[in-house]
Amino acid sequence: MGQLSETVWAGILAHVRAHHGAIARGWFGQLRPGDLSGGELRVVAADLAQVFYLNEHCVRPFVEAAQAATGHLVSVRFESIDGASSPAGGPESAAETEAPPLRLSGDYTFDSFVVGPCNSMAQASCVAVAQSPGTAYNPLFIHGGVGLGKTHLLQAICHRVLDHSPATRIVYLSCEAFVNHFIAAVENGVLGSFRYRYRHADILMIDDVQFLANRERTQEEFFHTFNTLYHLHKQIVLSADCPPSEIPELEDRLVSRFKWGLVTRIDAPCLETRLAIVHKKMHMRGIQIPDDAAEFIASVVISNTRELEGALTRLHSVARLEERAIDLPLSRRVLGEEGPAARPWIRIQDIMGVVTETFDVKLSELQGRRRSRSIALPRQICMYLARQHTHHSLEEIGGFFGGRDHTTVMHANKLIARRREQDSAFRSQLASIEEQLSRLRIRATGSAGRN
Repeated sequence: MGQLSETVWAGILAHVRAHHGAIARGWFGQLRPGDLSGGELRVVAADLAQVFYLNEHCVRPFVEAAQAATGHLVSVRFESIDGASSPAGGPESAAETEAPPLRLSGDYTFDSFVVGPCNSMAQASCVAVAQSPGTAYNPLFIHGGVGLGKTHLLQAICHRVLDHSPATRIVYLSCEAFVNHFIAAVENGVLGSFRYRYRHADILMIDDVQFLANRERTQEEFFHTFNTLYHLHKQIVLSADCPPSEIPELEDRLVSRFKWGLVTRIDAPCLETRLAIVHKKMHMRGIQIPDDAAEFIASVVISNTRELEGALTRLHSVARLEERAIDLPLSRRVLGEEGPAARPWIRIQDIMGVVTETFDVKLSELQGRRRSRSIALPRQICMYLARQHTHHSLEEIGGFFGGRDHTTVMHANKLIARRREQDSAFRSQLASIEEQLSRLRIRATGSAGRN
């Protein structure tokens, strides 16, 4: 068919925005159609970051839109202006000695990261690392709770480095993937290939490094990989839900090395930062939102950036289905008439009461310093439920349990969430506790209604 007409291309973009609004981005207007030949439509993006995003999220929506607009069976291929169509690191069939292919989101760049008092040090250190890998802050260790932007910053480093030095060999993956690769290498007798893959990286990034806990052989392997890269002045970037010294059963020599460079923390965003995030995320989708609606959303979704993005996605979806603009009344209806902040919260004392009865422990033991398993597990469950069902901060929750550090609460939350997902009996036990808490919430609601 040759070149698409502007009318057909506009129809494709309109179809994507109308039927797949959650993945639509403002920069879609910069995309340009290439040739349509052999049943394949080339779509040209401005850079590889956009290609990464399109390949990860948009293939099916664009195929659907192209077929609807042209009336033909059409496939779609995304490429950048220079013709590149796959991320650095090679295809899935790369040889064992090559780095795993990078899995990057086009949304996770420095330009799209909202900087506030909660994350300014972490953001500045990541920019410095991206500009001078291996010389500024090596290693860089970022820690903070779930959904606060650690992964965003790590991927932003990747994007910035590849923009300036496309040939840079970056190995970026989760700690869980690293552990699985090591186990597979041992089982298949290919440790040499494994070591080549990781020890010949220019930049090594490991997300959620706390998963090294209790894995002696993997820690040993990672120790030697770390040493090799560090002495070659290669950049190492690590993230975790707690600082190095708080990772349980982590060898002292690894804790020491993780502290050689810079250890920096990301905290939960303040109101002003959350408000900026709302405007930034909606602008990325090409949506204008009134100030009063943005302020309402920022005031009621307070836990982390990921939940804030989820709330915006729900709001956008409802607005699209109802074919109306996002405003304050719609925001109140979708997110709660008065917002989560006005709901009757369970008290930590109520949680502790239910847990002490369930596990037959004393209140003084939950708030004491003992760390035996019979006490530690109920205490961690209390911290987890307090995080889920109260408005208290990490520091406040830690204070209820013997003045413990906020990182202890974060660690407990992660452990209980993981066990809940993996252990059906434990999941049922937690559900029973939460059912009792729900009854307390209902009674609290009824009391509030009578007053």
